[in-house]
Amino acid sequence: MFRLWAKEFKGGRMVQDTVICDDREDTRTHKIFRALDEICYAFDLSKPIWLDSTIAEFKRHSKTRFYQDNFVDSIEFDYLEIQVIEED
Repeated sequence: MFRLWAKEFKGGRMVQDTVICDDREDTRTHKIFRALDEICYAFDLSKPIWLDSTIAEFKRHSKTRFYQDNFVDSIEFDYLEIQVIEED
């Protein structure tokens, strides 16, 4: 089972969160991108852009934050954080 936790923060507080579960046989990268698509749909967001710093942080910690710089559209929160909480 693969689980990705997404949290939206504004003013230092978490305003919404969700956990995406994926038990399909696929690569970790595909599972992450598919989960991020589901998160963006659930939170009604445009898809964020993976900057080099975002990719590096995610590779190191299995966790990263998407700020306004990662989005083409304006966002009404401070950042979106994603974290892998379970991998098989």
